[in-house]
Parts: sequence; C-alpha cells; structure tokens
Amino acid sequence: MALALGLAELADGTIEFPVLGRWQPGPLRLIVAPDAAAFQRAGRGSAPTWGMGLAFPRARTVVVRADGPDPRGTFRHELAHLALHDRIQSRVPLWFDEGMAVVAAGELGRLLGLEVNLAVVRGRIPDLRQLDASLRREMAEAETAYALAGSAVLHLLRLQPTGSIDSLLALLDRRVPFDQALLAVSGYDLSAFERSWHRDVRRRYGWLVWFLAAGFWLLMAGLVATAVALRRRRDRPRRAALNEGWTVPEDWEENP
Repeated sequence: MALALGLAELADGTIEFPVLGRWQPGPLRLIVAPDAAAFQRAGRGSAPTWGMGLAFPRARTVVVRADGPDPRGTFRHELAHLALHDRIQSRVPLWFDEGMAVVAAGELGRLLGLEVNLAVVRGRIPDLRQLDASLRREMAEAETAYALAGSAVLHLLRLQPTGSIDSLLALLDRRVPFDQALLAVSGYDLSAFERSWHRDVRRRYGWLVWFLAAGFWLLMAGLVATAVALRRRRDRPRRAALNEGWTVPEDWEENP
C-alpha cells in the first residue's frame, strides 16, 4: 500500500518527459502486484515472465511489480507509454513504442552504455522486424533490444532538423500510417531508415568493438612490456651491488 500511494503521488500532477514534453496523466488505474505470480495474473498472460511493468493505454491501466529492483523507474517507463498514446492515433511498431518509453523515462544511461555496445561487439544488430520480436524474448536478449530500440528513436530524433519529434507525432495523431509519417518527416522509408540506423549504431559504438577485438590485446601487451621495463629498472641497482666483490678462481670449472 505504501508503494502504491507513493507511485500514485508521482502521477498526481504534470509530468515532464524528455521528447514528449509536459503531460497531465489524468485518471488512471494502478495495480501493484506483490510478486511474479500476481503480476502474470494482472497482465492476463500478456507479460513476459521477467517483466516488471505493463501499460494498457486504452484502458489507462498500469501494472507494476512491487518486488522489482526499481518500481518507481518502472512506473515512469509505463507512464511514458500512456503519454505517447495520448498524443497519437495511429498504430506504431513495438520498437518505436518501447524506444520512446526508454528515451522519455530517462533510461538511456542505464541501458545504452552496455547493451548497445554488446550488440555491436557481437555483430547482432537486428533489423526492425527482428527487434520487435526480441523485445518479447528472454530477459538477456530483451534488455539489449530495449537499448537498441532507444538508440533507433534517438537516431530518428537526430534526423529531424529541429531535433524534435513533434512533427512525426502530429502526423500519427492524424492517423497517418507510421511508415508514411516516417517518410514525410525524415525522407526515409522503413528500409532506408533501418540501414541509416545500423550505420549510426556502428559508428557511435564501434570504438568498443576495436577495443575488445584488438585494442584490448594491444593495451595488455603494452602494460606487460611497461611492467617488465619498470621491474628491470628497479632491480638494476640490486643486481649491480650483487656483482661487486666477486672473483672467479682460475681453476674453477662449471659443473657439467
């Protein structure tokens, strides 16, 4: 109950979301599930087993697990879904829906730094259709997919001359299909946008690929060489002192 009241207070008033702007939640239904079993029942089987939150925009309902690591952060993510769907009427791809929530909820620092880098290193940047599927798979794959969805939305933002997504949301609010709205505001159809996004991800995160594939080993070799040189330099006076005063008898022979 204490958690539910605390979450309700977060939604009582105007919320400022990055990208989506100021939003007034209005009446909504909040369900706080104590554990995974209760969460699955509340989600009526639509939630992945690892899920921590759910949003049903049409029903204006949010479900949050109380035993999750960050219920407040989860609640903000789910509220971002409601804020997005309050501004649009068209159906949107899952990657855009989740990517917008990632960006609006301020989850980029937590997700992008690690998960997108790992995807680039592994060479597993999916196409947009595969990304939709990955968002509903096992937790490890889904975490990377959420980060990639966020990166796709950021790339879409960078394609806008104003850096704002308002023109796209305005078209979607007029029920313009997503692919047509994307073409209108960016000049890219879905296939071209996908290729542009892939190039952007590799360019922005490719440094880690180099580091892990080659640079790491070069760095390690350099560290080892430096350590050996420093050790020899440190031991030089001791070796010189040990050599002082030694004489070798003329009849000395080395044992075979």
